[in-house]
Amino acid sequence: MITTRQSGIRLARRLDEVGFSDIVQIRNKVMAMRAEGLPVYSLHGGEPFFETPDEIKFAAVRALVENRTHYAPSSGIPPLREALADKLAAKNKIQVTVDEVIATVGGSQALYGAFQSVLDPGDDCLVFSPYWTPIRDLVTGAEARPLLVPSITARRNGIRNTLEQFATPRTRAVYYNTPQNPSGLVFTRAEAEEVAAFALERDLIVIADEAYEDLVYDGGHFSIASLPGMAERTIACYTFSKTYGMTGWRGGYAAAKEPFMTALRKIVLYSTNGVPTFVQHAMLQALTTPESRIAAQCEEYRKRRDLLVAGLNEVGLECDPPAGAFYAFPNAEKIHKNSLTAAQILLEKAHIATIPGSVFGAQGEGHLRFGYAIPLEEIEKCVEALRKFFR
Repeated sequence: MITTRQSGIRLARRLDEVGFSDIVQIRNKVMAMRAEGLPVYSLHGGEPFFETPDEIKFAAVRALVENRTHYAPSSGIPPLREALADKLAAKNKIQVTVDEVIATVGGSQALYGAFQSVLDPGDDCLVFSPYWTPIRDLVTGAEARPLLVPSITARRNGIRNTLEQFATPRTRAVYYNTPQNPSGLVFTRAEAEEVAAFALERDLIVIADEAYEDLVYDGGHFSIASLPGMAERTIACYTFSKTYGMTGWRGGYAAAKEPFMTALRKIVLYSTNGVPTFVQHAMLQALTTPESRIAAQCEEYRKRRDLLVAGLNEVGLECDPPAGAFYAFPNAEKIHKNSLTAAQILLEKAHIATIPGSVFGAQGEGHLRFGYAIPLEEIEKCVEALRKFFR
């Protein structure tokens, strides 16, 4: 008889602290309600309100017809990397060569590669919180420890002072997300300069998540890697999902100097061996999208934001207008102090699907995330459902 101690049938220990998101439970409940024929207002999602533009889809079809279906360089086809380097220089003010940018399977692979490239077992990583749910698991999957830095506290007490308060001698990196998911917070240039000064002083690496770079409602997005001395110590991660309505295409990219780019190349090579070739041609087409169209999409999100935020405040769910991304993050303690319970009540009683704030870290507790990347008509129906719920 083989005892448990003798058996090799077990998971690698580095996965012990890696879990699955509670968001899946919400999605399963929504699907079950719809299967029963019940209407559900879908404010739990994080996908753009528009479909992938036709010219991007046609570029993929054209690549398939022209048999561009063979192996491509695992780091990305040269025309795509050249276009990405041009985009980074023009829009983000980050100067990189073609060899300092890599195509990834979504922004998720870029982030996974960044954490794996930088963190050793026992390292600490500062994470502004509330944070996008996979980040904690990406850090713990590298056998490191996430140190949660409350974003609101940091803004009130000073970014640099707060980072110093939470840092440890084992701190190796800072996860820097702007605009933020779930709160919609957008760090200013001055705040980016504080993070940069702290990183330079402590000799830290910054992992910059810029997934929502094109969704800033006032002012603009600022890339921390564009600051003096920061390109050498920043891994900047991007996705095609939000700007171009390409969530299912799994297109993303990262920009980094050496030695980080070599590490990213290894991780991509030995995991996916690159992005599907025809998808890369669609990504290349997406980069030709006029800035005027991207700006018009942002204005559509602004309309949705203003309608939803007004409705939330009307019923007493206090919410400041988010500065970026496409999520509202109101205080939901009027429904229940426990955000998971509040989300369940709202779903069962008002048929409004949201995400409990607790899944975004302790700093998210007491809040609910409402995603407003949906048709205006559905937001109007959601607001009316909220009015009925609170009568």
